[in-house]
Amino acid sequence: MGSAGPAFVRTPGPLFFYRGRHPRGGESGGMTGEGGVGPGSIVRRGVRIVDTFAEAFDMSAARVVITARSHAWARTAAQSMTGFATSIIGCKVEAGIEAELLPQETPDGRPGVSVLLFGFDAAGLGSRLLDRVGQTVLTCPTTACFDGLPQAAERASVGGLLRHFGDRFQSSKFLEGQRYWRIPVMEGEFLIQETFGVQKAIGGGNILILATDQDAALAAAEAAVDVMRRIRGVILPFPGGIVRAGSKVGAKHYKKMPASTNDAYCPTLRGRTGVTSELPEEVNSVLEIVVDGLDRPAIESALRVGIEAACRPGVVEITAGNYGGKLGKHHFRLHSLLSEVFG
Repeated sequence: MGSAGPAFVRTPGPLFFYRGRHPRGGESGGMTGEGGVGPGSIVRRGVRIVDTFAEAFDMSAARVVITARSHAWARTAAQSMTGFATSIIGCKVEAGIEAELLPQETPDGRPGVSVLLFGFDAAGLGSRLLDRVGQTVLTCPTTACFDGLPQAAERASVGGLLRHFGDRFQSSKFLEGQRYWRIPVMEGEFLIQETFGVQKAIGGGNILILATDQDAALAAAEAAVDVMRRIRGVILPFPGGIVRAGSKVGAKHYKKMPASTNDAYCPTLRGRTGVTSELPEEVNSVLEIVVDGLDRPAIESALRVGIEAACRPGVVEITAGNYGGKLGKHHFRLHSLLSEVFG
């Protein structure tokens, strides 16, 4: 998952761990694709796909459905709600827009946007929901707010607490077994569901795109983001869906720094004293895409189409970040994902 430096993850213990020291060439015994370069390798349109895996972690997730008078206002609220939410470490939550919804897809028949939020646990995620809905959706013109995971057994009170903003002028009604609160505001009323579902989810699926230059890396990452964002059930929490500033745990020269630049993947540091570069000689730019999802199939689908789209001119290699499988129980093997594409 992402971080205060995107390759930076908090595990249930007290430590931070660096994501990205993958074994180049990966494990043997994999497939050989078109124009294969040896055992365990796939080459797709001239791009090497490393035989490795992305290591991801358990998280909790909620889905918020925001509706408004127009798609423009629904998206405005959603963009505000998902701001400063790239990393659970630095931002306490990871969030992003999942999809734009047609009127026939929303509870009140208006245009909408679905937002996914990810946290370590239901309690912490409930606090983030209350803060963000209260500050960014309640305040946005014409919006209403609904639970997008109605079947989830675990619930977080959002409208049930936010109702106090109504200063006892609020009212409620039951509809199909759910309580909704009507909170008076200067514009009229804000309608919000009392509780929101929280379910188990996965954070930290990822791919790393290694390219000959910045233009090639960015073009490939943009192409991947474009198709990955079409998959329901996932978000790409970093700016524009893309990470450029990976980090490592601690620092070599500033002992109080909890994280510092990922020098092993910085092309401009290749050859510098004290730097062991992980980059092939022809690589001069690296970008990462981090994926959080409601379930494994959604992340698999996003990674699969993303890798395929990123195989473009100027890309040398596509790999993934992991810890050798020792920390995160969710492993997304790149070659297994691509077997359904390449056959």
